[in-house]
Amino acid sequence: MAKTDATILIIDDDEDILLSAKLLLKKHYSKVLIKDTPKELNQLLSSEPIDVIVLDMNYRIGFNDGKEGMYWLRHILDVRPEMVVILMTAYGEVELAVNAIKKGAFDFILKPWTNEKFLATIQAGLKLSKSRNKVTLLTGAKEVLEKDIDQKFGPIVGKSKEMMKLMEVVDKVSVTDANILILGENGTGKQHLAREIHKRSHVKEGPFVHVDLGALSENLFESELFGHMKGSFTDAHEDKPGRFELAENGTLFLDEIGNLPYNLQSKLLTVLQDRKVSRIGESLERPFNARLLFATNAPLKEWVDEGKFRQDLMFRINTVELEIPPLRVRPEDIEEFVFHFLEIFKRKYHKSNLSINKDAIDLLREHSWPGNVREIQHTIERGVIMSDGHEIRITDFNLSAAPPAASSPVHEIENLNIHEIEKMLVEKALEKHDGNISKAAKELGLTRAALYRRLEKFNL
Repeated sequence: MAKTDATILIIDDDEDILLSAKLLLKKHYSKVLIKDTPKELNQLLSSEPIDVIVLDMNYRIGFNDGKEGMYWLRHILDVRPEMVVILMTAYGEVELAVNAIKKGAFDFILKPWTNEKFLATIQAGLKLSKSRNKVTLLTGAKEVLEKDIDQKFGPIVGKSKEMMKLMEVVDKVSVTDANILILGENGTGKQHLAREIHKRSHVKEGPFVHVDLGALSENLFESELFGHMKGSFTDAHEDKPGRFELAENGTLFLDEIGNLPYNLQSKLLTVLQDRKVSRIGESLERPFNARLLFATNAPLKEWVDEGKFRQDLMFRINTVELEIPPLRVRPEDIEEFVFHFLEIFKRKYHKSNLSINKDAIDLLREHSWPGNVREIQHTIERGVIMSDGHEIRITDFNLSAAPPAASSPVHEIENLNIHEIEKMLVEKALEKHDGNISKAAKELGLTRAALYRRLEKFNL
């Protein structure tokens, strides 16, 4: 019979008890430690991966009051709150053992014991120990992940009047339960702002669940958002909660909400109204409690007029509307972003003495940044990676100065109708990149899906 990988520690002043327990347990567990005194507990707890401790309640001849056992129980749980402690006691000390359970012991074993009862108690304690250790590991991993995410996103950067005005509104709405729609071009930092709202909200201790609807295929939308039951469709091999359930007591951020198919918009509306969600293949309605944030770079109001987006859903998701201004209308924030990302990537690539020379700074100020903050981030990272020595030069960025305003294609059009200008820009981008949709979409600051919609709109 294969042994269970676990370490059991038995502490008792009776050598016969120790020997009997060890002979029994070593048949079932990989490591069994025995000690005749609890005085070495501190050293053992720091050097051995102990899963369960079996602790006698008395260690002084003639004393059966259990005080020593209670003392060491408290000590163990002070040092290792997750530790599973099982007490060994004589029949007449059952009341003491019951009191010890109230103080945090897992269970007790009566001496003399039956082997079946002894093994069952140890196994139950081990199961709890493994569960507690798993929770501890997951909690630690969650804390590390959240710390890494905080470092990645950092504080909101920008001191321009446009950003100051935006953050004043953020201060007001973050502490409410209002649904918020965040608008802005690609790369302006919509996810960043959503995380900032979460951190300032009353559910900041809960999870922040981000769903990029633009990255999901249409047949996965419903399963990802609402969950599914085992067997509800071909690949449903197990029950799976949706993102609404995973965001319980936290924030659910539905990014690129414009990508939600029209046939699912009505279901989302019902979920938002009733605050209940049903998994695919299940009739049970599960209530959820999560703060809801939405974001898009799509012209939802135009789509409402065109019948592509439900008006009632639009009203539901934008109780408050926040729009992040693009960098071209707040050039005074460019340099702050440059040095913000410079510090991040200096630490990441261990180049603490790195700086940017004046010509490179001038180039960064002059650049139009069509990709907004995300473009600055990638540009600075490239500069840090490509730099030699202690200074980033112009050639490290692979950027060119912005072209003169007169060369802008808008000046080639006499008719300044917005519809015609947008169509012309799409045509120019496709021509420039030989019909490559991905490259054209990136040039225009759009997602592939958004560009496809415009191709359909302009019959291109």
